[in-house]
Amino acid sequence: MNVVVIGAQWGDEGKGKIVDYLAGEAQIIVRFSGGANAGHTIVIGEDQYALHLIPSGILYPDKLVVLGAGMVIDPVALFHELDMLDERGINTAGRVYISDRAHIVLPRYIQVDRERDQARKKPIGTTGRGIGITYSMKSDRDGIRIADLSWKERMDDLDEADREFLAPYTERLKAMSVDLATYLVHRKNAQVLFEGAQGALLDLDLGTYPYVSSGMSSAAGASIGGCVGPRRLDKVLGVFKAYSTRVGNGPFPSEFDAESEDELCRFIRETGREYGVTTGRPRRCGYLDLVALRYACIVNSIDSLVMTHLDVYDTVDEIKACIAYRIGGKIVESFPASVEDLKDAKPVLRSFAGWKKSLAGALAYEEFPLAAMEYIDFIERVCETPIDIVSVGYDRKETIIRKSPWKK
Repeated sequence: MNVVVIGAQWGDEGKGKIVDYLAGEAQIIVRFSGGANAGHTIVIGEDQYALHLIPSGILYPDKLVVLGAGMVIDPVALFHELDMLDERGINTAGRVYISDRAHIVLPRYIQVDRERDQARKKPIGTTGRGIGITYSMKSDRDGIRIADLSWKERMDDLDEADREFLAPYTERLKAMSVDLATYLVHRKNAQVLFEGAQGALLDLDLGTYPYVSSGMSSAAGASIGGCVGPRRLDKVLGVFKAYSTRVGNGPFPSEFDAESEDELCRFIRETGREYGVTTGRPRRCGYLDLVALRYACIVNSIDSLVMTHLDVYDTVDEIKACIAYRIGGKIVESFPASVEDLKDAKPVLRSFAGWKKSLAGALAYEEFPLAAMEYIDFIERVCETPIDIVSVGYDRKETIIRKSPWKK
């Protein structure tokens, strides 16, 4: 069975924790997009792990993980992360593979990435990790793939600095290389979890262009980056927070007002630890945007939603969610492609009573306060998609499963 997990907002939704949790019932975890610009935090008891390239399932000793064809791999970041895991007692030997179709991030790409974004009249706000440049080189057909490390003519065409950079990593990368399509065909009866990066609203085609990532962060990316046909994907899960966040520039219709809602913003940011895992930048915060979430469900064929950070609202008297936009004097209930419209959009808000009770001790959904259930029920009805998993804390065990995604 093949299950896809994507972010249903602008990234940072808690995918790492959810993938880690669901990996308990998987045999193989395939990360299908992005690079070291992603950051997934996993908390197990007193231990916390920040992963950027390695799929979240690596923390289970019996799982195999693969960096997919849609990824862009920075060798320095990759082996630094592997060394970190080994130093912390996580044995990664023989358990980490890389698709031979994945592209490699070279140092000069990182420099160009930073210079290009700084030179823009309106910077995108990239992480400066060379991700966009690597994808650009890929599109221009000038990139270097893992498979190309064995292609002498292609390697000879590289600048001397590039060859010198790759030299100490070449054999290690080749040893981890795998033909992912064939690998998965031979394991067609396995439980495979496909892990996305960033969020659906940052997808190059479906997101808030040009304020997007350069890769495919939509569910369709799992097919391409995971080297499987689309009809072999059994379920798509969309992870979202009980509120909204965004890092970097770009439209954010439900963002808290900097003046009137500054205190609420600070509360959400500190309680929810809303700082970038990769960059440390404070995240922009706002109300849950149901217009955007419904759009993400539609364009990604999301079968069920996973709600995280619901516990952040435990002490709040009143909760609000954006149910529509007011653009140019009109009420809009669909998610527009126009960045200008999105920047002009004012949120139409609906209020909900807070539950004023900690959710951390809940062992089942039925133990939630009625007000929390009503908030969840409303989201399900607006998005026409069930919320099958609810996270009420950072720890792996603080996860409420209403319906397992591994059941057809």
